[in-house]
Amino acid sequence: MAGRISQGFIDELLTRVDIVDIVDARVPLTRAGGGEFKARCPFHDEKTPSFTVSQRKQFYHCFGCGAHGTAIGFLMQYSHMDFPEAVENLAALAGVEVQREGGGRGALGAGGDGAAVKERQNLYDAIDEAGKFFRGMLRKHPQAGEAIDYLKGRGLSGRTVTHFGIGYAPDGYDNLRDALGDTEEKKQRLVTAGLLKKNEWGKVYDRFRRRVMFPIVDHRGRVVAFGGRVIGDGEPKYLNSPETAVFSKGAELYGLYRARSQGALQKSRRCLVVEGYMDVVSLAEHGIHNAVATLGTATTDRHLARLFRVVDEVVFCFDGDRAGRAAAWKALQVCLPLLKDAQSASFLLLDEGDDPDTLVRKAGAGEMQKRIAAAKPLPEFLLQHLRESVDMNQLDGPARLAELARPLVARMGQEVLQQVVSDRLAALAGLSPAEMARSLGIGRRPLQRAGAETVSPGAGTAHPDSGMAPAGATLVESAISMLVQQPALAQLVPADADLRAAGTPGAELLAELVEALRARPDLGTAALVERYRGTANFAHLEKSASRNHLLPDLAPEFRGILKKMLKTWPRRREIDRLVAKSSADGLSPTEKERLKNLMKAASEDKAAANA
Repeated sequence: MAGRISQGFIDELLTRVDIVDIVDARVPLTRAGGGEFKARCPFHDEKTPSFTVSQRKQFYHCFGCGAHGTAIGFLMQYSHMDFPEAVENLAALAGVEVQREGGGRGALGAGGDGAAVKERQNLYDAIDEAGKFFRGMLRKHPQAGEAIDYLKGRGLSGRTVTHFGIGYAPDGYDNLRDALGDTEEKKQRLVTAGLLKKNEWGKVYDRFRRRVMFPIVDHRGRVVAFGGRVIGDGEPKYLNSPETAVFSKGAELYGLYRARSQGALQKSRRCLVVEGYMDVVSLAEHGIHNAVATLGTATTDRHLARLFRVVDEVVFCFDGDRAGRAAAWKALQVCLPLLKDAQSASFLLLDEGDDPDTLVRKAGAGEMQKRIAAAKPLPEFLLQHLRESVDMNQLDGPARLAELARPLVARMGQEVLQQVVSDRLAALAGLSPAEMARSLGIGRRPLQRAGAETVSPGAGTAHPDSGMAPAGATLVESAISMLVQQPALAQLVPADADLRAAGTPGAELLAELVEALRARPDLGTAALVERYRGTANFAHLEKSASRNHLLPDLAPEFRGILKKMLKTWPRRREIDRLVAKSSADGLSPTEKERLKNLMKAASEDKAAANA
């Protein structure tokens, strides 16, 4: 095992793991709103939750004891790991090998610092270029009329097609290959990305041909794959990209990024899970924007974990045929251990031959919303399935019912759900609640009425020390604090701004942060802070990251601070130069007047700032 762990690998690792998953596996979290989660702090005794986890910043902070850090820091503090152990643990969870300087292997098997990260970025770039190509083909290819006719026939407007980035893959084996694969290296990258295929004779050709193309976007808004719907009667009807280093169909949901970025999920607190791309797009066309689709696979725990971080209720909407009912039952079983607190799942099985696309076009959005609101809650759907599986007229009916229910009830993450289902089963079987509970192997205790347990008004809210920067902070300190909390602000700094030239405390660090974020615009708060572990600035940056978990848009304030710095720093340097010259050689009358005016301007600015 040679060399230090590559910094590029750590950067990439922290974009792949989710601190909410890491913490929640050890300290059960509850949602606090705004992408924030809370719990009782695992590092000190407390009665009300003051430990918070920010999904946006990938950072945790306790307002009680002050503990804070990244996913790496959490494992180091909670599990008493050293730094390499924590990184290796996270890498194992992400399914990648730790990459070390000097030839250690990384996520894509490339040696050398940053090589694997660069290759992943190359994949993202190639897939993004393919998306542009498909969109261009929908606008200008001679055969694009068939795709446009198909989309119009499904009732889609040009606006919706544009919003979802829908495109067209023309018929033929060499359209994408010739447009984007003009070198062997680029062809191989397109093969790796799943956009080209290579046959047994080594010939490379387009995977998607004569299809309407739906880009699949990950949780950060990057196109990572495509789904293609064939035009005409070809097979398969729908074709997805294969899994790659940047795409796992068990983790991604079609339409999730759009639904989140538009605020549809946060507003409704409910997500509709459907089966197809066209279901999501058609529902959006009719004003229903909180739908997502699985990608040709059964619902997974990763899908649901991602959804339940944003919404309180998931409604599964499937066809009412045998396959749809089987998919719904599988989804129910995945839900059981994941439901926590006030979270719930419901099931809507449509009439055979209907799907959300056809129903919303035929009956309208109002009818679709009525159906969604009337979806069967999980306990009712579970009990219906069990009733249909057992003949309760037989003598062994109650025992058989309990036998089928026992493993399902045991998997439930909510104790309240266990008791509700147990009591309903008891009524079905003609047993007392206590008898059914014993048959299911669960205990019973009185259920608290809603609101019986309250949280103090201050729980989970900002601590007095949670401002964007400490009181009395300098412009540089404020700018650094804002950059750490919202790294995208670095793109607002003019390319010709000489941040180091001020010579004031912190200017060197500010310049370093801006340069790092220009080189890697995808770096988040956690990755940015981790770059300074082991340096004198690490504690300061961690403290900056822990401030103000529920942030407004800092861009206007950052622009103001930037403007002040770039205006005052040259003046400050000139004042220092003239003062130094005055002490050494004296000043000319012109220089004295210049110094007087500069100091007057500085004094006026200071008075205005304090007014």
